[in-house]
Amino acid sequence: MALYSMRKAHRCWRFIRALHKAPDAAPAPQKDAVKRIFSGIQPTGIPHLGNYLGAIESWVRLQDKHDSVLYSIADLHSVTVPQDPAVLRQSTLDMTAALLACGINPEKSILFQQSQVSEHTQLGWILTCMVRLPRLQHLHQWKAKAAKQKHDGTVGLLTYPVLQAADILLYKSTHVPVGEDQAQHLELVQDLARGFNKKYGAFFPLPTPILTSMKKVKSLRDPSAKMSKSDPDKLATVRITDSPEEIVQKFRKAVTDCTSEVTYDPAGRAGVANVVAIHAAVTGLPVHEVVRRAAGLDTARYKLLVADAVIEKLAPIRSEIEKLTLDKDHLEKVLRAGSAKARDIAYPVCQEVKKLVGFL
Repeated sequence: MALYSMRKAHRCWRFIRALHKAPDAAPAPQKDAVKRIFSGIQPTGIPHLGNYLGAIESWVRLQDKHDSVLYSIADLHSVTVPQDPAVLRQSTLDMTAALLACGINPEKSILFQQSQVSEHTQLGWILTCMVRLPRLQHLHQWKAKAAKQKHDGTVGLLTYPVLQAADILLYKSTHVPVGEDQAQHLELVQDLARGFNKKYGAFFPLPTPILTSMKKVKSLRDPSAKMSKSDPDKLATVRITDSPEEIVQKFRKAVTDCTSEVTYDPAGRAGVANVVAIHAAVTGLPVHEVVRRAAGLDTARYKLLVADAVIEKLAPIRSEIEKLTLDKDHLEKVLRAGSAKARDIAYPVCQEVKKLVGFL
């Protein structure tokens, strides 16, 4: 009788456990097979509107959507052209403040300083020894930048796309947010990954581009060129810390054309189209909708409307940057913590690479 009671109790316990046991978990969604996202930005001080709309805004969305995201402040890349040391240090802090103010969250993504993770240069050298010189010389950015520098540019300027490849592959990144002008460099990354895998066995994933929805923001003074901080015309570029008065002045002076009506025609009316695209980006509305709402406005009044929209978009960012730049210790702490997290991922990958290559 006692044995029967024990068996009955055991069956009851198993039944109770079965009731409380969760059903077999369905396979976790792959999030479009995105396992790790990597991107970087050079520390050129405060970003401009093109940086924000073309890259940083999408970075914020990506960190909210995916589990493993790394953003590098690429100070190693910045020294491919002459830099004042004091200015470079301050620019690194300014860029950190700007990224944080724009919404990059160190709790959701890893924000770090490239030069603090030595594995970038170690992998960069190994990959440099795998790429042929003509391949680098045919990259359009090398041709464009070397033409502007004496003595045809530095070796660093020539090889920085290989370091860029190392940045991405070091973390076994599966996806990279890129603009149109970086597509050729990502092809080099993929080719280097294929070459390494062919020689040493499957190791690196082939990173896939994530194309940002916003096209390149054009100069307000020359819609055939992209917006740039190095533009000698100070009215051409809107910085995200510009005052409302500065933003109004720049949009008032923005090049459009003699036709008053607001339309979107990038080929025929590049200046107006650039202003329309900016308006759509800062409001989150489709291009056709901002054009519809501009009905009855001439381009002069429309430019002021767009200036107001940009001011509204950037006001909280500008305010937050002002607060963050006053706390240098906090900014340095963010970079140190992020660099330590990045190094934890990079170190074992680099060690395995060195083992595959044949280093003791």
